[in-house]
Amino acid sequence: MGKGRLEAFSDGVIAIIITIMVLEMKVPAGVSLHALLAVLPVFLSYVLSFVYVGIYWNNHHNMLHAAGKINGSILWANLHLLFWLSLFPFVTAWMGRNYSAIAPTAVYGVVLFMAAVAYFILQQRIKAAGATVLKRALGRDWKGKSSPVLYLLGICIADFSPWVAQAIYLAVALMWLIPDRRIEKILAEKKE
Repeated sequence: MGKGRLEAFSDGVIAIIITIMVLEMKVPAGVSLHALLAVLPVFLSYVLSFVYVGIYWNNHHNMLHAAGKINGSILWANLHLLFWLSLFPFVTAWMGRNYSAIAPTAVYGVVLFMAAVAYFILQQRIKAAGATVLKRALGRDWKGKSSPVLYLLGICIADFSPWVAQAIYLAVALMWLIPDRRIEKILAEKKE
């Protein structure tokens, strides 16, 4: 199977995930700006999850461009990642509607953690299939290694303070918003 088909399938699933998340947001009952305050936690939860899905989409795209051949283990690892990403609409809505509760915040963190693990597994499968560009580009991958640790910290802290846990999840997302040009840079060097 070519990379294009895998990327197209993944793009379609990610587009559906974003669509489901936005459809979960309900219109405020009133017509005043004050009525928007009632849905603000749901909206902020959506924004955080939208950013996370966008980060995964962008990094997935770059990683597939660095991949050599696609094999069965890569397909299964990709499905594993898409499974965890497909849970984003559920945990986004649950945490948004129960923003100060322990369980929704912790479960949101569990899904973030498992998506990070699934992404790491996909990355390892692509590297094992001979993606030398990806191996060189990743280097020590401090963001990839620190994110799951921070998610686990957030999950544990959620029991004491859901707000602090959510701040940790936000901090990880902000860390990933800083563009990581390693793969693009090595691919550009390879073309020259």
